[in-house]
Amino acid sequence: MNYIQYSFTVFPKEPGSDILIALLADLGFESFTESETGIEAYIQEIFENETLIKELSFEDFSFSYVKTIIPKTNWNEEWEKNFNPVYVDDLVCIRADFHPQSKNIKHEIIITPKMSFGTGHHDTTWLICKTMFGIPFANTEVLDMGCGTGILGILAKKLGAAKVLGIDIDDWSIENAIENSSVNQTEQIKFEKGDASILPKQETFEVILANINKNVLKKDLPNYFTCLKKNGFLLLSGFFKADVDELKNTATHIGFIFIESYDKNDWAVMKLKK
Repeated sequence: MNYIQYSFTVFPKEPGSDILIALLADLGFESFTESETGIEAYIQEIFENETLIKELSFEDFSFSYVKTIIPKTNWNEEWEKNFNPVYVDDLVCIRADFHPQSKNIKHEIIITPKMSFGTGHHDTTWLICKTMFGIPFANTEVLDMGCGTGILGILAKKLGAAKVLGIDIDDWSIENAIENSSVNQTEQIKFEKGDASILPKQETFEVILANINKNVLKKDLPNYFTCLKKNGFLLLSGFFKADVDELKNTATHIGFIFIESYDKNDWAVMKLKK
Protein backbone atom coordinates (compact mmCIF):
# COMPACT_ATOMS: atom_id res chain seq x y z
CA MET A 1 0.00 0.00 0.00
CA ASN A 2 1.43 3.38 -1.01
CA TYR A 3 1.48 6.48 1.16
CA ILE A 4 0.87 9.97 -0.19
CA GLN A 5 3.02 12.85 1.00
CA TYR A 6 1.61 16.36 0.95
CA SER A 7 4.24 19.09 1.30
CA PHE A 8 2.33 22.12 2.55
CA THR A 9 3.66 25.66 2.36
CA VAL A 10 1.79 27.68 4.98
CA PHE A 11 1.79 31.50 5.32
CA PRO A 12 2.03 32.64 7.97
CA LYS A 13 3.42 29.37 9.30
CA GLU A 14 2.10 29.92 12.84
CA PRO A 15 -0.58 29.32 13.86
CA GLY A 16 -1.55 28.15 10.39
CA SER A 17 0.42 24.89 10.54
CA ASP A 18 -1.18 23.79 13.82
CA ILE A 19 -4.69 24.50 12.55
CA LEU A 20 -4.00 22.68 9.29
CA ILE A 21 -2.62 19.62 11.12
CA ALA A 22 -5.76 19.35 13.24
CA LEU A 23 -8.02 19.41 10.18
CA LEU A 24 -5.84 17.02 8.17
CA ALA A 25 -5.93 14.53 11.04
CA ASP A 26 -9.72 14.53 10.75
CA LEU A 27 -9.31 13.70 7.05
CA GLY A 28 -7.28 10.58 7.82
CA PHE A 29 -3.69 11.86 7.73
CA GLU A 30 -1.57 9.76 10.09
CA SER A 31 1.77 11.51 10.45
CA PHE A 32 3.16 15.03 10.30
CA THR A 33 6.63 16.57 10.32
CA GLU A 34 7.57 20.23 10.41
CA SER A 35 9.41 21.86 7.50
CA GLU A 36 10.95 25.30 7.08
CA THR A 37 7.91 26.58 5.23
CA GLY A 38 5.10 24.51 6.74
CA ILE A 39 4.46 20.80 7.23
CA GLU A 40 4.82 17.41 5.57
CA ALA A 41 1.70 15.27 5.98
CA TYR A 42 1.24 11.57 5.18
CA ILE A 43 -1.86 9.53 4.40
CA GLN A 44 -2.48 6.03 3.09
CA GLU A 45 -3.46 6.11 -0.57
CA ILE A 46 -6.79 4.35 0.03
CA PHE A 47 -7.89 7.07 2.49
CA GLU A 48 -6.84 10.06 0.42
CA ASN A 49 -9.48 12.48 -0.84
CA GLU A 50 -7.78 15.45 -2.47
CA THR A 51 -11.12 17.15 -3.12
CA LEU A 52 -11.62 17.65 0.62
CA ILE A 53 -8.19 19.23 0.91
CA LYS A 54 -8.92 21.63 -1.96
CA GLU A 55 -12.10 22.68 -0.16
CA LEU A 56 -10.18 23.88 2.91
CA SER A 57 -9.92 27.67 3.13
CA PHE A 58 -8.97 30.07 5.91
CA GLU A 59 -9.20 33.80 6.52
CA ASP A 60 -6.07 34.07 8.69
CA PHE A 61 -3.59 32.12 6.57
CA SER A 62 -3.10 30.58 3.16
CA PHE A 63 -1.50 27.35 2.00
CA SER A 64 -0.34 25.54 -1.11
CA TYR A 65 0.93 22.00 -1.49
CA VAL A 66 2.86 19.56 -3.62
CA LYS A 67 1.60 15.97 -3.70
CA THR A 68 3.99 13.02 -3.98
CA ILE A 69 3.39 9.26 -4.01
CA ILE A 70 5.92 7.55 -1.75
CA PRO A 71 7.05 4.26 -3.32
CA LYS A 72 7.30 1.39 -0.87
CA THR A 73 10.94 0.93 -1.83
CA ASN A 74 11.90 4.40 -0.59
CA TRP A 75 10.44 4.47 2.91
CA ASN A 76 12.90 2.11 4.52
CA GLU A 77 15.87 3.94 3.04
CA GLU A 78 14.73 7.21 4.55
CA TRP A 79 14.03 5.52 7.88
CA GLU A 80 17.49 3.99 8.10
CA LYS A 81 19.13 7.34 7.42
CA ASN A 82 17.24 9.15 10.17
CA PHE A 83 16.26 6.55 12.76
CA ASN A 84 17.51 7.02 16.33
CA PRO A 85 16.49 4.89 19.33
CA VAL A 86 13.29 5.93 21.11
CA TYR A 87 13.26 5.93 24.90
CA VAL A 88 10.08 5.83 26.95
CA ASP A 89 11.65 6.94 30.22
CA ASP A 90 13.61 3.96 31.59
CA LEU A 91 10.77 1.59 30.68
CA VAL A 92 11.25 0.84 26.98
CA CYS A 93 13.85 1.41 24.31
CA ILE A 94 12.71 0.99 20.69
CA ARG A 95 15.72 0.57 18.44
CA ALA A 96 16.99 -1.01 15.24
CA ASP A 97 19.27 -4.03 15.18
CA PHE A 98 22.19 -1.81 14.12
CA HIS A 99 21.97 0.20 17.37
CA PRO A 100 23.93 -0.97 20.45
CA GLN A 101 22.02 -2.59 23.29
CA SER A 102 20.66 -0.08 25.81
CA LYS A 103 21.60 -0.14 29.47
CA ASN A 104 19.34 0.30 32.49
CA ILE A 105 16.17 -0.13 30.42
CA LYS A 106 13.47 -2.58 31.50
CA HIS A 107 12.45 -3.66 28.00
CA GLU A 108 13.94 -3.39 24.53
CA ILE A 109 12.04 -3.70 21.28
CA ILE A 110 14.02 -4.17 18.08
CA ILE A 111 12.26 -3.22 14.87
CA THR A 112 12.94 -2.91 11.15
CA PRO A 113 9.81 -1.22 9.84
CA LYS A 114 10.40 -1.78 6.09
CA MET A 115 7.47 -0.20 4.26
CA SER A 116 5.06 0.10 7.18
CA PHE A 117 4.75 3.19 9.33
CA GLY A 118 5.39 2.85 13.05
CA THR A 119 8.99 3.43 14.10
CA GLY A 120 7.96 4.40 17.62
CA HIS A 121 8.97 8.01 17.11
CA HIS A 122 5.45 9.35 16.98
CA ASP A 123 4.19 10.83 20.26
CA THR A 124 1.11 8.60 20.17
CA THR A 125 3.25 5.44 20.28
CA TRP A 126 5.25 6.91 23.17
CA LEU A 127 2.04 7.76 25.03
CA ILE A 128 0.49 4.31 24.69
CA CYS A 129 3.74 2.56 25.63
CA LYS A 130 3.99 4.72 28.75
CA THR A 131 0.36 4.14 29.72
CA MET A 132 0.63 0.39 29.22
CA PHE A 133 2.78 0.15 32.33
CA GLY A 134 -0.23 1.12 34.42
CA ILE A 135 -2.27 -1.87 33.22
CA PRO A 136 -1.94 -5.48 34.47
CA PHE A 137 -1.04 -7.58 31.42
CA ALA A 138 -0.20 -10.86 33.16
CA ASN A 139 -2.09 -13.76 31.57
CA THR A 140 -4.34 -11.47 29.53
CA GLU A 141 -5.59 -11.73 25.96
CA VAL A 142 -4.72 -8.54 24.08
CA LEU A 143 -5.80 -6.94 20.79
CA ASP A 144 -3.39 -4.59 18.99
CA MET A 145 -5.67 -2.83 16.50
CA GLY A 146 -3.87 -1.14 13.62
CA CYS A 147 -0.71 -2.92 14.69
CA GLY A 148 1.67 -1.40 12.12
CA THR A 149 5.16 -2.65 12.90
CA GLY A 150 3.86 -4.59 15.93
CA ILE A 151 5.47 -2.48 18.66
CA LEU A 152 2.49 -2.36 21.02
CA GLY A 153 1.67 -6.06 20.68
CA ILE A 154 5.30 -6.98 21.26
CA LEU A 155 5.42 -4.82 24.39
CA ALA A 156 2.17 -6.39 25.64
CA LYS A 157 3.72 -9.82 25.27
CA LYS A 158 6.87 -8.71 27.11
CA LEU A 159 4.64 -7.38 29.91
CA GLY A 160 3.12 -10.84 30.40
CA ALA A 161 0.17 -11.14 28.03
CA ALA A 162 -0.80 -14.77 27.36
CA LYS A 163 -2.22 -14.15 23.87
CA VAL A 164 -1.86 -11.20 21.51
CA LEU A 165 -3.68 -10.59 18.23
CA GLY A 166 -2.46 -7.84 15.91
CA ILE A 167 -4.73 -6.59 13.09
CA ASP A 168 -3.90 -4.18 10.28
CA ILE A 169 -5.33 -3.37 6.85
CA ASP A 170 -1.87 -3.20 5.24
CA ASP A 171 -0.14 -6.30 3.83
CA TRP A 172 3.29 -4.79 4.45
CA SER A 173 2.43 -4.11 8.09
CA ILE A 174 1.37 -7.70 8.70
CA GLU A 175 4.51 -9.09 7.07
CA ASN A 176 6.73 -6.66 8.94
CA ALA A 177 5.01 -7.20 12.29
CA ILE A 178 5.54 -10.96 11.97
CA GLU A 179 9.26 -10.40 11.31
CA ASN A 180 9.61 -7.95 14.20
CA SER A 181 7.80 -10.35 16.50
CA SER A 182 10.28 -13.08 15.62
CA VAL A 183 13.28 -10.80 16.24
CA ASN A 184 11.90 -9.98 19.69
CA GLN A 185 11.23 -13.64 20.62
CA THR A 186 7.47 -13.04 20.71
CA GLU A 187 6.59 -15.38 17.85
CA GLN A 188 3.41 -16.44 19.67
CA ILE A 189 1.70 -13.21 18.57
CA LYS A 190 -0.89 -13.80 15.85
CA PHE A 191 -1.29 -11.22 13.09
CA GLU A 192 -4.21 -10.93 10.69
CA LYS A 193 -5.06 -8.59 7.82
CA GLY A 194 -8.39 -6.80 8.20
CA ASP A 195 -10.33 -4.08 9.99
CA ALA A 196 -12.80 -3.98 12.86
CA SER A 197 -15.30 -6.03 10.87
CA ILE A 198 -13.26 -9.20 11.56
CA LEU A 199 -13.27 -8.74 15.34
CA PRO A 200 -15.04 -11.43 17.40
CA LYS A 201 -18.67 -10.79 18.35
CA GLN A 202 -18.20 -12.00 21.91
CA GLU A 203 -16.18 -10.79 24.89
CA THR A 204 -12.64 -11.99 24.16
CA PHE A 205 -9.95 -9.48 25.20
CA GLU A 206 -8.90 -8.07 28.56
CA VAL A 207 -6.94 -5.25 26.89
CA ILE A 208 -7.40 -3.49 23.54
CA LEU A 209 -4.75 -1.13 22.16
CA ALA A 210 -5.80 1.11 19.24
CA ASN A 211 -3.46 3.76 17.86
CA ILE A 212 -5.17 4.83 14.64
CA ASN A 213 -6.95 8.16 14.02
CA LYS A 214 -9.99 9.85 15.48
CA ASN A 215 -12.48 9.05 12.73
CA VAL A 216 -11.61 5.34 12.60
CA LEU A 217 -11.64 5.10 16.39
CA LYS A 218 -15.10 6.68 16.64
CA LYS A 219 -16.46 4.30 14.01
CA ASP A 220 -14.91 1.22 15.63
CA LEU A 221 -15.68 1.93 19.30
CA PRO A 222 -18.86 -0.23 19.28
CA ASN A 223 -16.82 -3.17 17.95
CA TYR A 224 -14.24 -2.70 20.69
CA PHE A 225 -16.99 -2.64 23.32
CA THR A 226 -18.46 -5.88 22.01
CA CYS A 227 -15.23 -7.89 22.14
CA LEU A 228 -13.77 -6.40 25.35
CA LYS A 229 -14.39 -8.34 28.55
CA LYS A 230 -16.04 -6.72 31.57
CA ASN A 231 -13.45 -4.72 33.58
CA GLY A 232 -11.16 -4.82 30.54
CA PHE A 233 -9.10 -1.80 29.45
CA LEU A 234 -9.13 0.12 26.17
CA LEU A 235 -6.21 2.44 25.31
CA LEU A 236 -6.80 4.87 22.45
CA SER A 237 -4.39 7.21 20.71
CA GLY A 238 -3.80 8.75 17.31
CA PHE A 239 -5.68 11.99 18.00
CA PHE A 240 -5.06 15.45 19.42
CA LYS A 241 -5.80 16.54 22.99
CA ALA A 242 -8.45 18.84 21.50
CA ASP A 243 -10.32 15.67 20.41
CA VAL A 244 -10.40 14.07 23.86
CA ASP A 245 -13.83 15.37 24.88
CA GLU A 246 -15.42 14.28 21.59
CA LEU A 247 -14.03 10.74 21.86
CA LYS A 248 -14.80 10.58 25.58
CA ASN A 249 -18.45 11.48 24.95
CA THR A 250 -18.76 8.89 22.19
CA ALA A 251 -17.13 6.17 24.30
CA THR A 252 -19.13 6.82 27.47
CA HIS A 253 -22.37 6.90 25.46
CA ILE A 254 -21.56 3.40 24.21
CA GLY A 255 -20.91 2.21 27.78
CA PHE A 256 -17.20 2.68 28.44
CA ILE A 257 -16.00 4.24 31.69
CA PHE A 258 -13.52 7.08 31.18
CA ILE A 259 -10.51 6.74 33.50
CA GLU A 260 -7.95 9.34 32.38
CA SER A 261 -6.10 10.92 29.49
CA TYR A 262 -2.60 12.30 28.98
CA ASP A 263 -1.04 14.39 26.27
CA LYS A 264 2.38 15.04 24.78
CA ASN A 265 3.09 17.75 22.19
CA ASP A 266 -0.66 18.15 21.59
CA TRP A 267 -1.20 14.41 20.94
CA ALA A 268 -3.26 12.44 23.46
CA VAL A 269 -3.89 8.98 24.88
CA MET A 270 -7.09 7.91 26.59
CA LYS A 271 -7.64 5.08 29.04
CA LEU A 272 -11.13 3.57 29.22
CA LYS A 273 -12.63 0.60 31.03
CA LYS A 274 -15.65 -1.60 30.40
